[in-house]
Amino acid sequence: MPDQLAEQYPEAAPYIQQAVAEHGEEWVLEHYYERLYPLGRVMAMPEKDELPFYDDDEHDTMTEDEKVEMYQAWAAYRENLRTGTKPEE
Repeated sequence: MPDQLAEQYPEAAPYIQQAVAEHGEEWVLEHYYERLYPLGRVMAMPEKDELPFYDDDEHDTMTEDEKVEMYQAWAAYRENLRTGTKPEE
């Protein structure tokens, strides 16, 4: 992992490095928003396209609207777990 990423995101870099070591770069890129990006709630996380192994031609990122939709879905899911209800109830 380049030093620049570690300098800009000192808390997040070890988590990203560990995920790459355990699963590989392709897995990290494929599962970034689901598995790593939520850490942004407790620490500064790079955007997916800031990762050193991200390639614009091969990979895509989520738009801001898609991220908002994802976080709203997670919030609804957590609320359903908390209240013990289903979305249609």
